[in-house]
Amino acid sequence: MSNYRQILKQYWGYDDFRGIQYDIIESIGSGHDTLGLMPTGGGKSITFQVPALAMEGVCIVITPLIALMKDQINHLRQLGIRAAAIYSGMQHDEILRTLENGIFGGIKLLYVSPERLSSELFQTKLRHMRVSFITVDEAHCISQWGYDFRPPYLEIANIRQIHPNVPVLALTATATPAVVDDIQDRLHFQQKRVFRMSFERKNLTYIVSKTADKLNELIHLFELNDGAAIVYVRSRRHAREIAEHLSDAGLSATFYHAGIEHAQKDERQRNWQHDRIRIMVATNAFGMGIDKPDVRLVVHYDCPDSLEAYFQEAGRAGRDGLPAKAILLYNSSDHAKLEKRISDTFPEKDYIKQVYEHLAYYYQIATGDGYGITREFNIDEFCQRFRHFPIRVHSSLLLLKRAGYIEYDEEADNQARVRFLVGREDLYRLNQVSPDEERIIIALLRNYGGLFADYSYIDESFVAQQAGLTQPQTYDILKSLSQRRLLHFIPRRNVPYIRYVQRREDREHVCLPPTIYEDRLKQYRQRIYAMLHYAQSDDKCRSRQLLAYFGEKTAKNCGQCDVCQSKPQNGKAVKQHILTLLSDRKTHHITELIHLPYPSKDINAALTYLIQEEYIFQQDGQLTLA
Repeated sequence: MSNYRQILKQYWGYDDFRGIQYDIIESIGSGHDTLGLMPTGGGKSITFQVPALAMEGVCIVITPLIALMKDQINHLRQLGIRAAAIYSGMQHDEILRTLENGIFGGIKLLYVSPERLSSELFQTKLRHMRVSFITVDEAHCISQWGYDFRPPYLEIANIRQIHPNVPVLALTATATPAVVDDIQDRLHFQQKRVFRMSFERKNLTYIVSKTADKLNELIHLFELNDGAAIVYVRSRRHAREIAEHLSDAGLSATFYHAGIEHAQKDERQRNWQHDRIRIMVATNAFGMGIDKPDVRLVVHYDCPDSLEAYFQEAGRAGRDGLPAKAILLYNSSDHAKLEKRISDTFPEKDYIKQVYEHLAYYYQIATGDGYGITREFNIDEFCQRFRHFPIRVHSSLLLLKRAGYIEYDEEADNQARVRFLVGREDLYRLNQVSPDEERIIIALLRNYGGLFADYSYIDESFVAQQAGLTQPQTYDILKSLSQRRLLHFIPRRNVPYIRYVQRREDREHVCLPPTIYEDRLKQYRQRIYAMLHYAQSDDKCRSRQLLAYFGEKTAKNCGQCDVCQSKPQNGKAVKQHILTLLSDRKTHHITELIHLPYPSKDINAALTYLIQEEYIFQQDGQLTLA
């Protein structure tokens, strides 16, 4: 342990590990496949970064969070630790150089997005690396029974075959008992080995606020509570509208969703993290990997479709250990909305087959043809032509993708690209560029490499920010420079694409097996109803409900959620008197309680509480101490 503790002290300044950190480190350091269940803020990164420095070779870290990947690498490099990353959008030469550094010992931690695992280049270079162990972050993404299943994670099992003797460390903050087993099976654990940290958050108060007017209730909450906050909503339109309502009410708010330009995302995130903006109204695109410890309030304006998602998002409050609140706003319309998500997410099979057939009509692909064909997909145009609703089409395409008929990339990487057509010296000699054009050229050269040799992906909004211009101005200047043959500019296009991975089938031969459809529909329905039960029930402590869902039992109420606070104030004296009466461990008849010196309603309330919380047992009128 001294070596691990020495590394911890040298690089992070801590004297000792917290919770189960050391148990996980010792396990993976001893060569055991290991699964660590740690709630948000539990210090997951320490569990793989410390042993990576203690062991020979490079640690491969698989994570879907590119923003988190970049943040961790920057932080590690500031500490003097050799770290690098491979993700979509990087140039081939840059990827090759990074992988070569991994082979020749220039890297201790190599972060990889799951989509890169299947690349032939990555697998070829991986064979020549000395790998200490493989870390799988957000490991619940590998489970088809999890709430956030991501098919590229299934490639990890193939990566294990390249280095069969290298152990795997899987980490997640949200997993039900069934998902815990599934993670270990899918990662081919040699032995089941799980370390659990209690998911209980004693500083976090869970509240369900039932209200007919969510917007006014939201404004009221911010008037009553201070500090940084996140408001989670379901749609991009909702994010913008609610942020505008809060701003109109005099509150400091902005919004965030996946459709915003990268530079805008970064700017809004920085403003919120540095308390220049108080409230971030966001879809679930915001939050994973965001390390802001002093969030005092997380409000769910719309119900998530699983307790896993709710628990993870709510857990972003109070990571500094100080009191914080997680509030779910709920009203009667939410029940119908959640139930509708079931049919939207899993349309009937005949409908899915119809979408598959209409897709072939859309691209004019005959039966038996189409293998390998890739086409852009305009979902609005498709829906208008064939009279479909976008949400159900999107879900149908995802199910067809899981069934192996198509590849459907709704977030295709179509960033803008630039390549200079004149040499560096010729560029410096130009005297026919305006001051604004010069600022754009300087911004490109300062922030992107290899522009004279090949195309480089650029972020137009970031270039505009660096040049001190608006994005429309930047776009027009880049188009002008391209027309003058000084550079070639390929504008950003946010268009999904579809690729046929097998020949087109006739509609009646399209098969969606139970593992793709019925089994997942059953699991999804169960998650929806678990979420509804949590929102609607008011007879059991919120914290205990959440802990029980994740397989953790506790006999104690939190004492601070809306359920606990609404219980009758029957007083400690009555409960203590009943417990004292039963402390002789003998059986007492319930009628003995009428002799206690308290009102009958207080006695009944105390008795009900003690039975519900399993402090005492009652059978046929007989009472015993638990």
